[in-house]
Amino acid sequence: MIDGYEKAPYLELDNYRAPNGVNSIYVPMQDAKKIRLMYWNLDKDNKSGTVLIQQGHNEFIEKYFETIQEFLNRNYSVIAFDWRGQGMSEKMTNHINKQYIDNFKIHDQDLEYIYNKIIGKFQKPLIGIGHSMGGFILLSTLKNNKVKFEKVILSAPMLGFNYEKILMKVIDLFYLFLPKNIFLPGSKPTMGKEIPFEGNDLTSDKFRYKRTQKLVRLKKDIRLWGVTIAWAKAVKKQLLVMRKKGWAETIKNQILFLNNVNDRVVSAKEITKMSKRLDNSNIVYFEETEHEIFMEKDQHREIMWNAIDNFLKN
Repeated sequence: MIDGYEKAPYLELDNYRAPNGVNSIYVPMQDAKKIRLMYWNLDKDNKSGTVLIQQGHNEFIEKYFETIQEFLNRNYSVIAFDWRGQGMSEKMTNHINKQYIDNFKIHDQDLEYIYNKIIGKFQKPLIGIGHSMGGFILLSTLKNNKVKFEKVILSAPMLGFNYEKILMKVIDLFYLFLPKNIFLPGSKPTMGKEIPFEGNDLTSDKFRYKRTQKLVRLKKDIRLWGVTIAWAKAVKKQLLVMRKKGWAETIKNQILFLNNVNDRVVSAKEITKMSKRLDNSNIVYFEETEHEIFMEKDQHREIMWNAIDNFLKN
């Protein structure tokens, strides 16, 4: 048990509950912003190690209860936290439905702070799991090498976007002429409305998609409506840094990429490019999946888990 922290709430459904042994707390960052963190099995022995799950943009811990249980079944301790500005962590703007950040270094700093305060107490080795934006941040953290990951798994990391030549140019124009805290024009903010399964670009699994919707209905502000111009500019800035010659080549961690060939959210081509720049990386391609492989149909998740298990054992 990690003492001295404020307890944090979490969501459950009748048929989808937090794995046994859950601990949910708020961890104040250096600027006093509260990050919601959940962990399992700190005090148990004979573990395979510890898994840190880092969600993507606009996700929250409860969405990964199924995946957390699967890692617990494999004898890992598990930690997950909501990035500042989303989930049940403290928001970054008075408009609680906007994704706002002006520099992704703050996420690196949060992760390093949580590592020093919390994660370091857990059993080694430490395995990092980063999905989409979480994978983008995790890869950035590897460059700093202040969080000691043994191995890293990046699921559809946010390393680029389709049609980004146009996108990159308009981001600069919007940033120059419009308020930084408004929704990014053209990004189609949901304004709180549910996107029907038939119109989603996240998963082909209807059951898991609707399960997430049911969780959101319990606390609607756990989801954001859209991204701001400032956030988009911060993403562009960090992407350009990561694409510089020599940036990735010094990262020596063992990395497994899970890449959805027909991903409509991030660029599968940019993920492949990054994998080729890293000496100790492997990549697994999925032909029939959408963006969220952890939320996909069972037959795709079975392939995913075979790849993960082989990567972690070897």
